[in-house]
Amino acid sequence: MKKQIAIVAAMGIMAAGTAHASGYRIPEQSINGVSLSNAYIAHTQGPDTAYYNPASMGWQEDRWQLEASASYINLLHIEYTDSRNSALDGSSKTENIVIPMFHAVSPDYSNFRFGFSFVVPYGLSKRWDDTFARTSAEEFTLQVFEANPSLSYKFCDWFGLAAGARLLHTTGNKVKSSGFIDIDPGPGVTYASLSRDMDGDSTDLGYNLAMTIKPTREWNIAATYRSEVDMGLTGTATLRTDTFPFNTYHGDARLDVVTPAVLTISTSYTFFDQTTVELTWDKTYWSEYEQLDFNYNGFLVNPILFTAFDQPKDKNWRDSIAYRIGITHKCTDRFTAMLGFAYDETPIPSDTLGFELPDSDALLFSFGGRYRVNEQLELGGAYLLDDKKTRSIHTANSSQINGRFEDAGAHVVTLGMIYKF
Repeated sequence: MKKQIAIVAAMGIMAAGTAHASGYRIPEQSINGVSLSNAYIAHTQGPDTAYYNPASMGWQEDRWQLEASASYINLLHIEYTDSRNSALDGSSKTENIVIPMFHAVSPDYSNFRFGFSFVVPYGLSKRWDDTFARTSAEEFTLQVFEANPSLSYKFCDWFGLAAGARLLHTTGNKVKSSGFIDIDPGPGVTYASLSRDMDGDSTDLGYNLAMTIKPTREWNIAATYRSEVDMGLTGTATLRTDTFPFNTYHGDARLDVVTPAVLTISTSYTFFDQTTVELTWDKTYWSEYEQLDFNYNGFLVNPILFTAFDQPKDKNWRDSIAYRIGITHKCTDRFTAMLGFAYDETPIPSDTLGFELPDSDALLFSFGGRYRVNEQLELGGAYLLDDKKTRSIHTANSSQINGRFEDAGAHVVTLGMIYKF
């Protein structure tokens, strides 16, 4: 068992940077989105309509609308308790991230509207110092920025369509792993060290589509689709082991990462021109993430480096569903309050769960509000709690994890302003 843990953990080193790069989605990208736990597609109000449902831009106020905001994300430390040996226990570091967001919607031009959003749809910083976990995920930092221009057309009072382009750019990424494995095929112990230091950048294109139907003034139905984007991360990797020959590689590295398509369907109803209830269902097509395969500018001759960093690794993620509900209440002419709740499934099967992303199903709770200072300016704030369920692996999986992950989650605080002219 000792040898199995060591060897499979070494193979996990090559997964540490990529489970996040393909899957760590941040759907809440505005004051309203955070306030409502992302139950915000059918009943969009303001410049963030450009991102959440550009088909509804035709029903916004006929003037320029801008939103600038930022979210502070506090990722809680994750506790791992191993079922076999307490020496394998560990705790990830607490992480703090700030992401900027910007949205704009134009006035009406013969039923056409132009929108633009700048968001950070993927982002993470994850670090482990404990020996067992560090072998797979000592450090991982990911930043993905998206520029999303869109164009809508309002066909009539009850129907509108929109389409947009997605320009995704990832930069400043960092993958770092280090540890030891036992390479003695017999009962003895012979340790070999392993390390990886890698960065990568990519710029790629996708698209988004949206539709809004308004059967009545109070009732909205909407659907949006954000396309899959294949991101080809290219950069430099330094791989090392103390086992000869050819124990070092320093050169180009490439990884093709799929950011999956997302389909969202939502409906909302407004009661007494004051309280709006919205139900949202979204499906993220994580099943496209089947395998992890790094490519280098040359063959890794050293068998230890090849096994750890160049052999394809099965992931076999599955599509995940999120169920969301949001309530928006107009308290006064100046103040609007919002509440949200969501249940979000994890796409990661138990067999391929690793320290790089020890994910689990989550419950989301949120609230927020907007205050209208005058006819041009609104101020807003929101808070969201992402509470991850405890996840247990009862039989050693492909990463030789056999234990319990708990205390995972996140706090999100968003502040911003909306300006109309």
